[in-house]
Amino acid sequence: MPGPLFTQNTIAIIWDFDKTLIPGYMQEPLFRRFGVDGAEFWREVNRLPQAYRERGAELVARDTIYLNHILAYVRAGRFRGLNNRMLRELGAELEFYPGVPEVFERLQRQVTEKPEYIKREIEVEHYVISTGLRQMILGSSIAPWLEGVWACEFVEGTPGPGYLAEERQGSFLSKAGPEITEVAYAIDNTTKTRAVFEINKGSNKNPEIHVNAAIAEELRRVPFENMIYVADGPSDVPVFSVVNRNGGKTFAVYKAGSEAEFMQVNELQRQGRIHAFGEADYRPESHTSMWLRTAVRQIADRIVERHRRAVADRTGRAPTHIED
Repeated sequence: MPGPLFTQNTIAIIWDFDKTLIPGYMQEPLFRRFGVDGAEFWREVNRLPQAYRERGAELVARDTIYLNHILAYVRAGRFRGLNNRMLRELGAELEFYPGVPEVFERLQRQVTEKPEYIKREIEVEHYVISTGLRQMILGSSIAPWLEGVWACEFVEGTPGPGYLAEERQGSFLSKAGPEITEVAYAIDNTTKTRAVFEINKGSNKNPEIHVNAAIAEELRRVPFENMIYVADGPSDVPVFSVVNRNGGKTFAVYKAGSEAEFMQVNELQRQGRIHAFGEADYRPESHTSMWLRTAVRQIADRIVERHRRAVADRTGRAPTHIED
């Protein structure tokens, strides 16, 4: 069957956030703002699963349990006044690895520099999928370059029992409170794969497309082979596996000078979990930046070739004279 003629021309570069685009964890500005010992906070978080089990919980969501602890700090007055506006403001304090956010613009510009790419309307979109805090990412310097962000969200106050009746009577006040009070959305290292499928099928662009709907490969908005996933370690294995298995490209980064992080990503490559790895340095001359440019070019060239074949398959060869 001939391939699609003018579809599937988007290249999606999907980024992890913590230790991929920034050297540490995004919550550091939050701890600084309130004078909280970040190391102690994470020690408490690491101990929480045991504390929950001691209180009767048999199943604990380890990747996102820290969200509950942030809310506990709010209730205790340690994060007094913390709301989504403040989280977005704190995002502006995040410091990125060298070459960020410039690398986002360079990779997008790359597909505007060759006529054959322009003719096929090839474009690069950047996405972040993170177990971190969405409002902080949206407040950071990379936000203007992002097509979408999947990360954890809080809500400031939630409706209580009987609020529908109050709405009908006109007495319900749908006003947000002064502080975050509940988790509105949580994503962990396994459910990150759902976000990848949303990009793949296009449900992030068209809400009428359900992520679990059966959609033929040739009708999906961004084929897996048009994806590049960049992350930092073993916690990203579920997404690495999905993208790898379906023909996409995978790349891991490590902090320059960290032998532990180097060994970690080296082992991922040895296991076949990733295609390549490099230092978390995104300046133009870096190995990582060159690998990303090469990956974008390879995908773009394949899109061009597929479109050429599709045209040939649909139009056939022009008739010619038969030589005697």
